[in-house]
Amino acid sequence: MVLLAGTFAFLANRHHDQQSQLIRVSGIPSSISTPLATLMALSPVPAKPAPDFTLTDQNGRTLSLSSFRGRAVVLEFMDTHCTDICPIISQEFIDAYRQLGTAASHVVFVGVNVNGYHAAVSDVAAFSREHRLNTIPDWHFFTGQVSDLHSVWSDYGIVVQAPNPTADVVHSSFTFFIDPNGNERYLANPTDDHTASGAAYLPAGPLASWGRGIALVARSLTS
Repeated sequence: MVLLAGTFAFLANRHHDQQSQLIRVSGIPSSISTPLATLMALSPVPAKPAPDFTLTDQNGRTLSLSSFRGRAVVLEFMDTHCTDICPIISQEFIDAYRQLGTAASHVVFVGVNVNGYHAAVSDVAAFSREHRLNTIPDWHFFTGQVSDLHSVWSDYGIVVQAPNPTADVVHSSFTFFIDPNGNERYLANPTDDHTASGAAYLPAGPLASWGRGIALVARSLTS
């Protein structure tokens, strides 16, 4: 009886903890389930203009963020030499694009380089090819002068630590959802898991859920 009582107490406490973790944040699009919003750490942000910038993408085109007005923008900060979370986010973006369907032409996927040691157009182009991001028609991996990149990181509150060219770049990882009027609307916090050897991965279920979630949030901004 003592053992059973302890088991029931453990299950009750675990259920309570799970329920507390699934409290729905007000303002989340109705198409996003509470478990999915929790997985993404998705939250609405006060609608304000997303800081504009002008940088050069993987195809050598110099564009501004404001040039995408009229379409929703999914914005992430990525390392051109990343072997950790950035490749996972790349797959999530590809999955999201595929799930957008007819709404895909109304959504732009944008990356901003956080690696000041590897900031050439050839670096963002190589990363885009390696991780098949170029299969997204409206994918732009931006880079530029390191001083310009620093300004963009600062404007979006991205912390970057890169002590030397061969060190791992440690940086904030947030996904910004920007509406067609150029206003920030939602923020998500990508995560990954690691094997015993330290290799980054994300199980198939959460990986697919992230792709679906990105697509649903982006679609909600286009309707």
